[in-house]
Amino acid sequence: MRHFAIALSSSTVYLKLICVALMWGGTFIAGRIVTAELSPTLSALLRFGFAAILLVLILLKSTGRFPHLSVQQHVYAILMGLTGVFAYNLFFFAALSRIEAGRTALFVSLSPILTILAMRIFFQERLRRINYLGVCLALIGTLIVVSKGELFAAFTQSFGTGEMMMCGAVFSWVIYTICFKQTRAPALTMTTYSVLWGTFFLFITLVPQFMQFSLPHISLRSGLSIVFLGAFGTVLTFVWYAEAIHSIGASRTIVFNNLVPVFAVLLAFLILNEPITWSMLVGGSLSFVGVILTNKQEK
Repeated sequence: MRHFAIALSSSTVYLKLICVALMWGGTFIAGRIVTAELSPTLSALLRFGFAAILLVLILLKSTGRFPHLSVQQHVYAILMGLTGVFAYNLFFFAALSRIEAGRTALFVSLSPILTILAMRIFFQERLRRINYLGVCLALIGTLIVVSKGELFAAFTQSFGTGEMMMCGAVFSWVIYTICFKQTRAPALTMTTYSVLWGTFFLFITLVPQFMQFSLPHISLRSGLSIVFLGAFGTVLTFVWYAEAIHSIGASRTIVFNNLVPVFAVLLAFLILNEPITWSMLVGGSLSFVGVILTNKQEK
């Protein structure tokens, strides 16, 4: 009975991570819509300002108070806000304003392998051979999807400012994930604190622009995109992602990021009527198999 409960708990974590990947896949489309009207910094501030308000309300409702953190936990929260919220989103929105969403997804697929290497080198987090095989399959599958089957062509394209921005985003997210692994506070608490700090850093960045600031016109389409980015692309996903890190480890959690580009392409088909190709079917299947193998446990 206890074994069944553990299996059920793990299945819930995996289902949540698939939903996280689906919603993060949607952020590529929503982010593209928002950055067509607003600057990358303002786009990120609106997303996380809205998310911060929701997180504080949820935290107060669930705990009845604002939990205190230790000095070490505060340091981690600041570092997580600086990397996973502030730096990542400035890089992410700046990249989306310069290169197509599919190419940004190509770089996102590199974050799992970098995180796994970092966890292995610095924290001795070990995986079995079949798990490493899964990581490689998930990476190859994702690259096939985002490159539309032309892997060599994808890596021989010119490397410009947008690509550099996405490299910064990837490294920022790797640091965020590793930091969360080291915390012992509840996922909702650490997520709230890190988002508050990240929003603060974004606000400080915009302060010099306030003298020339004029209220931008935000269309209904962009407004709804900001709501999606804040409520679903941040609040729900960040909390579930954090819970998974504590539950199954950073390496097994972040490999689900390989599904993000797959879902991004699928959503582009459903929302933007972009065609589904053989590369999406083959690559998507490989990514899902890779994720399953990466999370395969010894019996």
